[in-house]
Amino acid sequence: MNLYLLVKTLHIVSSVLLVGTGFGSAFYLFFTNRAPSLEARAVVARLVVRADLWFTTPAVIVQPLSGLWLAHTAGWPLSTPWLLASVLLYAVAGACWLPVLWLQLKMAREVEAALASGRALSAHYARWQRAWESLGYPAFVAMLAVFFLMVNKPALWA
Repeated sequence: MNLYLLVKTLHIVSSVLLVGTGFGSAFYLFFTNRAPSLEARAVVARLVVRADLWFTTPAVIVQPLSGLWLAHTAGWPLSTPWLLASVLLYAVAGACWLPVLWLQLKMAREVEAALASGRALSAHYARWQRAWESLGYPAFVAMLAVFFLMVNKPALWA
């Protein structure tokens, strides 16, 4: 196997980790946030934060590095319409993901504190949850669009 194919494999695997872990974590936290059990919320919130730190964050770093290397090696300029659109959509997803990560940390701490003290969740938690969900939708749609562009490489404008 040559270096190009090795980097391409790494790029594909990291994209699957990025989107798969993100969607899976979001799925579990979304539904657990609707359950009355603070214990369940604490466990899932803690695991979602870990998944983002252990899997999503490295993939977020590998994606642009491997993608830019692949584009350069293949001779595609960044001004290629599908590639430029992919980079811009990836930036949109990243702009949503950074506050999502921050919100997940706050939500995890809040539910742990509520559980430890025997109190109900603060009103802040519900606001953070709504913001977390609101940012997750455009990030996920942007990443699906990136997948489409990467696979199809359509002529968007010229």
